[in-house]
Amino acid sequence: MRARLPLRLARAAAFTVVCVGLAVLGHRVAGGAGPAWQAVGVGGGAVVLLAALVAGRERSPLTITLFLIGTQAGLHQLLGASAGGAPLRLHLTHEAGLGADIGMLLAHLTATLITGWWLAQGESALWSVLRRVGTLAVRALRRVLALLSGVPAGVPWRREPRPPRHLHLAPARRELRNSVRRRGPPLPAAS
Repeated sequence: MRARLPLRLARAAAFTVVCVGLAVLGHRVAGGAGPAWQAVGVGGGAVVLLAALVAGRERSPLTITLFLIGTQAGLHQLLGASAGGAPLRLHLTHEAGLGADIGMLLAHLTATLITGWWLAQGESALWSVLRRVGTLAVRALRRVLALLSGVPAGVPWRREPRPPRHLHLAPARRELRNSVRRRGPPLPAAS
């Protein structure tokens, strides 16, 4: 399922609000002084542009989290430079304040991983709703077309092949839909 431009822009805008909001909040909490609004605008524009480019279809949680980590690193550079803060260093040294750098890195990664998980859950929910709405719309359209063409509503337009009954599995209960199944004997108990 591909996303058309309005959905693509809405998803990009939601990602941008969360991403830029996280970066600004992090800089406010860490340093007290907020970044310049021009830097926030430039960073937000860059993030919405990049997000709109990759928002064409459903993305995996790993892709969302990695994209969020990349944009957070870029925003950290931009917002840190605008507020006169320290830019993100690629190497940690004792002279540069190892404890502060590791603390900043851990804070960024923790917030980014939590936010990435949250965005991935929203992405999954959005695409689930879109699939259901699409299925309902197709069913309603078929009924309307059947009424307009004079074909009784219960008669299918074309016969779809059905799988053999012995291959038909019972639908999983909602609680078990995402459970992991492993085959084989249980592992021996550790002594």
